[in-house]
Amino acid sequence: MVLQCKGFLFDLDGTLIDSLPAVERAWCKFADKMGISRDEVLSYVHGTPAILSLRHFMPDASEEEIASTFKWIEKIETEDTEGIAALPGALALIDKLNALDIPWAIVTSGTIPLASARHKVAELPEPAHWVTAESVKKGKPNPEPYLLGAKKLGLLPEECVVFEDAVAGIHAGLDAGCQVVVVHDLPGIPRREEIHMTITNLEDIEIVKSGGYVSIYKMDQGIVTDQESS
Repeated sequence: MVLQCKGFLFDLDGTLIDSLPAVERAWCKFADKMGISRDEVLSYVHGTPAILSLRHFMPDASEEEIASTFKWIEKIETEDTEGIAALPGALALIDKLNALDIPWAIVTSGTIPLASARHKVAELPEPAHWVTAESVKKGKPNPEPYLLGAKKLGLLPEECVVFEDAVAGIHAGLDAGCQVVVVHDLPGIPRREEIHMTITNLEDIEIVKSGGYVSIYKMDQGIVTDQESS
């Protein structure tokens, strides 16, 4: 399978960087504080904006309590960067996008302080465009973040490929009308028949730019990409 696009929209956590241990440490503290099962919390929060997760697990709390808890967990997550690193293939792919002048953006459910801290520790190139929790009224799984990401690139949603690893992000990308590549194929992925490609990590793809479009090849299909990049 070959995908064609004009721009790339990347989720951050679990797609470009490995932050899972830090995420789980923070949310386990929340679970313990609230007397909720850690497994229940961890199965829900991945890829979902923190404020939505808090409202889910604190349905009777006031907005003041939600805001206070949000600041508490954001501080924990921002300060705990131990073990955070770029995932395989992330740096090489972004470097190639920059070298070929292919537009890309990071679309994350994290806040600016959190996303910036993790991005810096992972030593990834700075994107020209960010979409963070502060950028939208409705976060993933709502399509708004990826619709905004496409708009920031000056492209139509269908001209963009979304790279995601979380259920909420997959729904957001598909409902935005983007092509979706799932990183880290796992059982239970929703809407599998609608997903355009699944890969183990970003090392599994090769890209070739030609005629204003970017072709994305899945390497395990034995495709030889000997075209001249332009």
